[in-house]
Formats: sequence, structure tokens, C-alpha cells
Amino acid sequence: MTATLRRGLAALVGTTFGWAVLVCLVLAGWALWSGGILDGPIAREVRASSLYVAPGVDLDRPAAERVVGNRRLVVLLMSPGDDLRAACDQTRQAAKGTLVLAMSRDGDEWDTYGCSRIRQRDSKDFGRAMVAETIIGRGVDSFVDQPVEALKVIVVNYDLLVRAGTVPDGARTISPSLPRYLLAGAAVGGVVAGAASLWFAGRRAGRLAAARRRRRDDRADERSALSAATAGLAQQIVDLDQRYGQLSARSTGRGYARLVSDYTRLLGEFSDADAGDVTVERLRGRVDELASRATMLAREAAARTGDGAGSDDRSARRSTSRRGGRRGRRRDRPGSTTG
Repeated sequence: MTATLRRGLAALVGTTFGWAVLVCLVLAGWALWSGGILDGPIAREVRASSLYVAPGVDLDRPAAERVVGNRRLVVLLMSPGDDLRAACDQTRQAAKGTLVLAMSRDGDEWDTYGCSRIRQRDSKDFGRAMVAETIIGRGVDSFVDQPVEALKVIVVNYDLLVRAGTVPDGARTISPSLPRYLLAGAAVGGVVAGAASLWFAGRRAGRLAAARRRRRDDRADERSALSAATAGLAQQIVDLDQRYGQLSARSTGRGYARLVSDYTRLLGEFSDADAGDVTVERLRGRVDELASRATMLAREAAARTGDGAGSDDRSARRSTSRRGGRRGRRRDRPGSTTG
């Protein structure tokens, strides 16, 4: 079974369809991975939101979301004792391009841990990221019992970093990953290509069907013409039979009998002939040949019938004249009486 499956996979990969399926599978895997199929609860939450609230943390979530708005800022409100660094690490893929602050209550103050997910292209960006991670959580310890007010302080710190050029300005945009665009494009392209293939295949099928219809009509016409020619040959043979019936058996010859035999054999081949085969053309040639032979025999029969009638008339005239001469000689014999 394993060898059979291996051969089948090898045969599939060796085709264009197999390569297309393989590419689609790769894109699907990439899309699932970049879409967070392996993400934890924190990463799944911050992919579409700028705020994560751990279970058990008391927070007015709608008010907190209005405070953060659409800034490039992600705040993680964790439970006391949670590992803030590990929580921040979970946002590596989900919160790209943002400044992340993980915070949890630690007695009478906030424990904070900042991590920048903004793209770093050189050492200056690295330094700005360190400054942003340090400044973003300043001043929140004054609002330990008021998390919404603490979020307002964080937002003020973020705005100061933006004005200083430490953090790039602009709103956070949440868009599907590149593989999803590729899959969508592949799906649209597949639909368009499939529709075009069906259209071209339909046109080709229509042309083939029309060509088959024309060939079928042409063969039907050839068959009809062959039937008409055969009927004409049959009528010629019937006329020959009537003409040869007036002749004696000795003068008929072998041509007529051979013609009838060939015609009978032709009828057997005609009944077995297929309209789609070249046999129709061959039979048409045979019919024309037999028709020519029938015409020649008809001329010979007409000539023979005319010669026989003339010789009979001449014989009758000679016998009549001989009888008339004998009667005249008897009337002129000496000693005969008249009156």
C-alpha cells in the first residue's frame, strides 16, 4: 500500500495539476501559520484588538478600548504573578509594528514590562525601541486601583514618544497576512482560469460536434446517392431482363448472367456497408461500373433484337413470293380453262 501511494504521489507531482495542488497546500499552510493557528490566547486576542485582559482582572473593557483607540499600542493586563516577559513574547507575530506593554498588579504598584514590535532597521531604531520600552510605563503606579486611569497615563506617554519621534506616528492597521491575499488571488485566478477553460472547451466541443454533424450529413447524402444509383442500376437490369427474354437462350451470352451475379453480390455488400466507412465510395464506383456494363449490354440487346426481326420479315416475304409464283404458273399452264 505504501509503495502504491508513493507511486501515486510521484505521478501526481509530475503533472501541472500536482504542482498547482502542492503550491496551494504550501500557501494554505503559510496562511494558517501566519494567521495564528499556533497562537496562544494572548496572541489571538491582540491580533484584532489593542487590549488583552487576563481572566480575573476587573476592568471596564469598552472604556479601556476607547482610551487606547487605534494607536500603535498594545496593553496586556495580566493577573498578579504572571510572567510578563513570556506574555510579551507571545505577541511577537500578532502585534507587529506596535509598542507592547505587559502589566500586572504587584501589591501597591504596577509591575510593567515593555517590548517594542516596531520594525528596527539600524542601531538608532534599536535605541529608540529601548527608550520607548522604558518610558511607556512611567507614572502608572499612582493608579493601582484605577486601571482605566492607568491606561490614560500610558496613552499620554505614548503620545509624548510620538511627538519626540521615538515611535512612528500613525494608526494601527489590522490586515490579513500576505498568504491570505495570495490564496484569495489564487482562488480568483482559479475561477477565472476554470471559466475560461470551460468556455474554450465548450467552443471546441461545439466545433467538433458541428464537424461531426457535417460529416454525418455528408455521409447520409453519399448513402442516399448510392441508394439512388443502385435503384437506377436495378431498373437497368429489369429492362435488360425484358429485352433478353425476347432473344433465344443461345444468343443471350454470358455478360448478362455475370452482370446479375455481380449485382447480387453488390447488394450483399451494400447491406453490410457502414455509412462512415470508405466502403460507400468503393460501392459507388462498383455501381457506376455495373451501370456502364448494363448500358453496353442494353445496346447489344437492342442490336440483336433488331437484326432478328429484319431476317424474319425477309424470310416471310420470300416465302410469300414463292407461293405467289407457283399459283401464277399453275394458272398459265396449257389446257387450263378459265371462266
